[in-house]
Amino acid sequence: MKKIIHILPLLFLIAAACEREREPFADFIVSSRQVGVFETVYFTNTSSGNADYFEWDFGDGTWSDALNASHFYEEAGIYQVSLKAYSGSRMVDQVTTEIEVLTTALTVIVEEYSEHYRVPDASVILYPTLEDWDFETNSVVEGTTDHNGEVRFVNLNPVIYYADVWHPNHNNYLLADDDVSWITTDPLVIYGENEFVAYVDRVGTVTRKDGKNVDQYRILKIERRTKNMTK
Repeated sequence: MKKIIHILPLLFLIAAACEREREPFADFIVSSRQVGVFETVYFTNTSSGNADYFEWDFGDGTWSDALNASHFYEEAGIYQVSLKAYSGSRMVDQVTTEIEVLTTALTVIVEEYSEHYRVPDASVILYPTLEDWDFETNSVVEGTTDHNGEVRFVNLNPVIYYADVWHPNHNNYLLADDDVSWITTDPLVIYGENEFVAYVDRVGTVTRKDGKNVDQYRILKIERRTKNMTK
């Protein structure tokens, strides 16, 4: 009888150890912890134990119950990604890591060329080529400057852009006609905060032969376009 009494605690310890071995241990590896916007991240489940259900939380309001997962982010930021391992209806383990999502950004500052004041409420359109700038085709993105004369664009490619700036009393068309570098950005630094000062001239309206007033910027753009077509 005494032998049985001594054996029972040992059996309990063995059973508890076996139960612990059956409990899942959540773990995973990630293809990269620093990615760009819309770049796919791959998550490989390396959990051990006896899990029968997994749940991924990507930190941006989306989730998955796949064994292994992939995901991309639409906005820059730092996201907490977690993997939960379940045994039956019980969550028994969880692991979390951070993913940093980067974006290539460009802040355009619209400034009057001679008096150096900033121009709010100006339309800024980025084009991929000078020809597109001339003919107003294939625009990449458009925005409006704030009260500080600035507009910020994100999720751009690390390339050169051509900035078209228009305001009822300002534009950069005469400057572009004088030297195209006035409207040309440097190649953007990938995943960097880039900046470009778009200088503009103050312009007004002109009177056509029929007596109607027309924004001067329209005539300037048409003249430049016509000149380039005849080259």
